[in-house]
Amino acid sequence: MFLALFGCSFFALFGYIYWQTTGYLISEVDTALHREVDRQNAQEPALRRTEILKHTEQDPEGRLPYTLFDSAGTTIAGALSTLPTFSAYDKPAEFFWDKANGHDRPIRYLVHKLDDGSTLLIGQDIHDIREFDELLVNALVSGGSLLIVVGLLGAIALGVSARRRLDVLSRSIKIIVEGDLSGRLPTRGNNDDIDRIAGVVNGMLDALERLMSEVKGVCDDIAHDLRTPLTRLIAGLERAQRRSLTQKEYASAIDTAIEDAKGLMQTFRALLRISEIEGSARRSNFTLVGFNQICADAVELFEPLADERGMNLEFKPCEGVDTVMGDSQLLFDAVCNLIDNAIKFSPDGSDVEVTVSADSNNCGISIRDHGPGIPEEEREAVFRRLYRSESSRHTPGNGLGLSMVSAVARLHDMSLQVHDARPGCRVDLIGKAQNA
Repeated sequence: MFLALFGCSFFALFGYIYWQTTGYLISEVDTALHREVDRQNAQEPALRRTEILKHTEQDPEGRLPYTLFDSAGTTIAGALSTLPTFSAYDKPAEFFWDKANGHDRPIRYLVHKLDDGSTLLIGQDIHDIREFDELLVNALVSGGSLLIVVGLLGAIALGVSARRRLDVLSRSIKIIVEGDLSGRLPTRGNNDDIDRIAGVVNGMLDALERLMSEVKGVCDDIAHDLRTPLTRLIAGLERAQRRSLTQKEYASAIDTAIEDAKGLMQTFRALLRISEIEGSARRSNFTLVGFNQICADAVELFEPLADERGMNLEFKPCEGVDTVMGDSQLLFDAVCNLIDNAIKFSPDGSDVEVTVSADSNNCGISIRDHGPGIPEEEREAVFRRLYRSESSRHTPGNGLGLSMVSAVARLHDMSLQVHDARPGCRVDLIGKAQNA
């Protein structure tokens, strides 16, 4: 289809060029004929006759046949023996001149009635123009034919290449559908249409693989982390059922079971909260949010807890643009989780620093503690739901705080990074700055 459209465009273009070129050449001939008629008409009859005779002698090939006829159509002077048929005076026309040597020549001529009653014919051989027209038409046909052949071969080559690429993509997709989520669609790196589609699909597969890994990790972590409190809850209830306990002991056993159940409910509420954040595709309620204000409120909230442990919770606001587009409540919750972790894992009497920084493009929050830090090999894993390193298993919590922070960061297209503060840990939450 595209080849046909291109071929039609080609022929239309060259047809227009042929029409314009031929028209221009003929119009130039007509202009020259009118100019010569005007010049001859201005001369005296005797001088005109003498000049035509002299012109005929100087033009033996008849390239410019000038002829003077009397009122009866008899030749007075010139190259033509008879007056050709014409429709009107001073109107260009054409005829084929049968020369004595047997060569027919196309002549474009103009017939003019003179004041003395005689008829003047001024002509010009247009054989060269006709040959040029024929050459242009041949070039058009041969060029168009060559274009069609080359275009057809190119279309076949492109079709075969595209078919091979689609076959490779189909095989890759089949492997992925059969369960290998680590597979990706191959790309050539030339950023063509198929490469762009493959890039989008590969991005989708990356997200899908990550989600499937998280689901598997969540299932494993739920089985691992919730088994202990459930076992403890059931064991406590079974002991209370078997033993003859006083009312006070029964009440104590029930209170313990309720606390364990509340801990489980809190864990499930946190999981649902993370799922709610990750499933929120609507960002219509995003507004300009100031990091300085969010961090100031969070620091004010945790200052009593820090004071109880003799810790110094320090806040350093930025002087530049501190606003981003986002949900203020979600960002506040994320900052609170990071500060809570920093206080929880830091020794008494240490420092926790909350810093807001900004440059021309980005605005970020850094929270640094002086605790044991996070090993480099666990810095990705800590964002998984219910993940807890061995060193933090005896610390209160459910392993969902950083997962919630990661979900908020993804919703806001922000970068969440963990660094070694030496000593301690530094967590950076960086987003794109927006002018208020």
